[in-house]
Amino acid sequence: MKILDILKKEAILADLKSVDKKGILEELVAPVAIMSGIGAEELVRVLMERERLGSTGIGGGIGIPHGKLKALDTMFLGFGLSPRGVDFDSMDGRPTHIFFLLVTPENSTGLHLKLLARISRILKNDLFKEKLMAAADRDAIHAVITEVDEDF
Repeated sequence: MKILDILKKEAILADLKSVDKKGILEELVAPVAIMSGIGAEELVRVLMERERLGSTGIGGGIGIPHGKLKALDTMFLGFGLSPRGVDFDSMDGRPTHIFFLLVTPENSTGLHLKLLARISRILKNDLFKEKLMAAADRDAIHAVITEVDEDF
């Protein structure tokens, strides 16, 4: 499964403005809410519930907020960059810049875990992260993800 099979260009945000976790989640879910037909408030609620179990800020400037919803029949992926970084309660205590948002149907645990694993794997590539951080807009981010999506 490739990331771009699920990540639509409209769900790529190149310049997140929020300065806290809830604000970042609200920005990230906005395009996903439109595409999925699920209210943004409901998506944020599910993601914040998951954050209470443990931060999805995995360190190294990366956050992978994710959650499951019964009302979904397919998975949705969003992406955002916060050039200045935000406190996302990361394991390493450093600001988070790169966000992949994943929301999946409640009964799709296998696909959910496969996609999380793929995202985690490509984010171990420092050159990929550098290229993402240098990307100026949605098209540039899409091109960087396209490049790595074919290699992994």
